[in-house]
Amino acid sequence: MSSPPSYSSRPPAAYPPGPASGAPSGSASTTAPPRPVPGYLPDRETARRDEALLLRLGYSQVLTREMGGFSNFAISFTIISVLAGCLTSYYLAFNNGGPVAITWGWLLVGGFCILVAMAMAEVASSMPTAGALYFWASKLGGPAWGWFTGWFNLIGGIAVTAAIQYGSAIFMTALLNLWFPALVGTDTTAIFITFTAIVALQLGLNLLGVNVLAQLNTLSAWWHMSGVGLIVVILLVVPTEHQSVAFVFTETINNSGFSDNAFWFVFGLGLLMSQYTVTGYDASAHMSEETRSASRATALGMIWAVVASVVFGFILLVAVTFAVPDVQGVLDAGGNAVIYIWTEATNEAWAEFMLIIAVIAQLFCGTASLTSASRMMFAFSRDKAVPGSRLWRRVARNRVPVNSVIAIAVTAWALMIPTLANGVVGYAVGTSIAVIGLYIAFALPIILRIKAGAKFEPGAWSLGKHYKWVSTVAVAWIAIVCVLFLLPISPNGVPGAEDFAWESVNYAPITVGGALVLFGGWYLVSARKWFKGPVREDSAQSELERIQAGPERRF
Repeated sequence: MSSPPSYSSRPPAAYPPGPASGAPSGSASTTAPPRPVPGYLPDRETARRDEALLLRLGYSQVLTREMGGFSNFAISFTIISVLAGCLTSYYLAFNNGGPVAITWGWLLVGGFCILVAMAMAEVASSMPTAGALYFWASKLGGPAWGWFTGWFNLIGGIAVTAAIQYGSAIFMTALLNLWFPALVGTDTTAIFITFTAIVALQLGLNLLGVNVLAQLNTLSAWWHMSGVGLIVVILLVVPTEHQSVAFVFTETINNSGFSDNAFWFVFGLGLLMSQYTVTGYDASAHMSEETRSASRATALGMIWAVVASVVFGFILLVAVTFAVPDVQGVLDAGGNAVIYIWTEATNEAWAEFMLIIAVIAQLFCGTASLTSASRMMFAFSRDKAVPGSRLWRRVARNRVPVNSVIAIAVTAWALMIPTLANGVVGYAVGTSIAVIGLYIAFALPIILRIKAGAKFEPGAWSLGKHYKWVSTVAVAWIAIVCVLFLLPISPNGVPGAEDFAWESVNYAPITVGGALVLFGGWYLVSARKWFKGPVREDSAQSELERIQAGPERRF
């Protein structure tokens, strides 16, 4: 996989200077060393630069840098997970727009998400810290911007983790039902029990060291790419009949309950499948303190994760839609739409094989999402923004923020309790909260980067002069999707409707609005008096001076 070209030839301004060639040991250089040949920077020099940059940003190296560029790409690619998001939320697009919302909707959302990733990557390259979005907003706009960005990011991270885990529980339950039909049902209670077991499993995996998680993410990336290839081949070869090209790219379906006169609104609701899937790629930034050559690897990891996901996701969605056996059957299947397609278009054996591929990929995805969200909570707590921050910022002997991992897992589990009342609506609302929370957090530092203009110091990867239009379009798109996913997703969920039912209500506005009132009110009443944004650690400046002066630290 080749790297996309940088839009700027400027060296990374955020990197502190290293010892000059020929300078006596112990003396600090006043000029940057010659730029190394890419790929040949010694590991010790890379580690020294990464640690010095982090210290310059105010933090000591507490977490372990075990991840390379591919592992950084892999965690975001894994969290996006087209084998999770596309498949578990396929029914949302099929019911709200049909094949048009699935194919063209995917390309529409994917194109805008690439721009969002590029805008974020530029800022990530300049300030590669685990706090990521929150840290960037604090540095570019001040404590208030950082406060709100951090809380939206944390809420979005919890919600996307919960939605991923619950979506994988749907597929896992279906697989278990194929194996043990007399023991395992497919009702909401059975799904929630499976969901609980998955949360416990992924919690356990996240208590292991980052080197293990990095290996899992690398394996996951290859599993996703090869898995998509296998599923596509099966769906092209095994079914005896396929839908027409016209069906896949022009057919519209409105099973939302809303009038056909509101089809563009319905189509917009169908975009939730794509927008929910292509999210969570801020993980590359949250893992930057555990990534080597972070200023460049983090930016490229983020961009390539989105680009690769858009390509693989489109191929997968087209193959699944060509294999649709009958429209009404897919509509009746609800959240099990893809499982129905696979079973009816092929046979139980092939469906079981594809389910195994998907379930394993989804387990990888949920594990990575929990990793990313826990690093966000660790970083936010490190700066004393989360109640009980002293507890959440503790790091175990293996350099894992164990308490933050546990807190994210438990909160994500609790967020999905409403699915016991209505699994379809509960899952859809969970995905809405994830999209809204994360993308608001994405937008705020991008807005501040636009505001900073020429004063912004780029890192190893920069958009150069293109930042203006890329960032502006990215923010506009985020505004559209946030408004869209706050609207009712069912006619029965519209207040005042004749058949109004609370279980059909999109409670994303209530959850997001309630959270905004809570942490917004907290900031106005109390936090603005004591929250100062990122806290420079006492040891950071002396450590930075030691590293800049040399001799090199031995690892």
